[in-house]
Amino acid sequence: MTTREENQILTRTGPGTPAGAWMRRYWQPVALSEEVGPGSRPVPVRILNEDLVLFRDEDGRLGLIQRNCPHRCSDLSFGRLEDGGLRCLYHGWLFDVNGNCLEQPAEPPESKFKDEIKAVSYPVCEAAGMVFAYLGAGEPPLLPDYEPFRAPEAHVLAKRSVINCNYLQALEGGYDPVHLSYLHRPLKRKDSRAIPGSDNKSADSYYTGDRRPQLDFERTDYGIRIYSVRASGEDKQYVRTTNFIMPDIVAIVGQEGRIGEGYQMHWHVPIDDHHNMRYDLVFNRVRPLDKERHRARWAADFAPTGERRTFENRYFQDPELMRSSNFTGMGDSFQVHDAFATESMGPIQDRTQEHLATSDRIIVQARRLIQEAIKDTEAGKEPLHVIRDPARQDCTNIVVTSEVISKDVPYKDLWKIKAAKPQAAE
Repeated sequence: MTTREENQILTRTGPGTPAGAWMRRYWQPVALSEEVGPGSRPVPVRILNEDLVLFRDEDGRLGLIQRNCPHRCSDLSFGRLEDGGLRCLYHGWLFDVNGNCLEQPAEPPESKFKDEIKAVSYPVCEAAGMVFAYLGAGEPPLLPDYEPFRAPEAHVLAKRSVINCNYLQALEGGYDPVHLSYLHRPLKRKDSRAIPGSDNKSADSYYTGDRRPQLDFERTDYGIRIYSVRASGEDKQYVRTTNFIMPDIVAIVGQEGRIGEGYQMHWHVPIDDHHNMRYDLVFNRVRPLDKERHRARWAADFAPTGERRTFENRYFQDPELMRSSNFTGMGDSFQVHDAFATESMGPIQDRTQEHLATSDRIIVQARRLIQEAIKDTEAGKEPLHVIRDPARQDCTNIVVTSEVISKDVPYKDLWKIKAAKPQAAE
């Protein structure tokens, strides 16, 4: 059982906290690139209990600096983008993307005071339609070379949404294979895509048919590779491979197109201790995504009335839908189902009240891994998956599978087979 003290350490991520120091050692997404296109206004950002502003200057450079002006603390996210930086509306102080104060127009012309002022700033970069920031001390590590980061723009699609609970309980839902058979269970076939290796059967026919998967895992250089194996007749097995990637990412089977052509990555980034920002990255290595179809599917996050399904409106749960359509009665959006499960635990789950079973072995292992990483950070060591050596930047061992294979093939070999024979893009 997780103790109250352990739960505090795992869930508190503000400045000066053990988990906050650990999470600041990694690049974290802070926005979508489309939010800060040329000419876009500054974007207020709250991450890891810190208030910042993200902006793109007139030369296209991105900057992430403290939100409150160092002068009199007005909100810089309302500022003007001009003269090589972001200008505060209150007294006209101007800051560049590195936080340097370029102008203090009300000060005497001979004043050098601007050279003594610097706003807190953080390094930023872009990949796969997302903006990433490094909030830690010292030189930032290398950005991991995840496969979707190398894909053409037409093959990736990102979205983001706020989840009203602590990051950890939302993250733990991503690497819990068992809940798929219950929380997301359709009462009639929803996913028409055939599973590779099957007799034209879809994934939902497997996780609704066998609701007691065999679970296994192995630690890796990025986190944990997770196996869930379900029955598929006498001589076959249905194998799903999911990945927990440190510090707050899962790579899973999703709605990326034909199964096996790609996958999805989900980040659960702490906004503060009671909210997290979920970033979804859809990736298809073989063919361009039908982005409008994906955006239309995301409309399931909303009820027929047009309102977003939330805890306050009980996710518009409909008893009739529970009888005719899906297990939850909350529509077809997996994200809504996940939000219900994790938000209903409260802002921060009290893990001293839970009773973990054998089907929670992945949850236990992931918590141990996080605790070890936090201790490494406190000891001045690099936590797992902080990459500084270019020779370790390759992430081709992160493989997602959803396939029916012979029982004669060890299920732990499937990801190796897929990594050795990646499909080519069209």
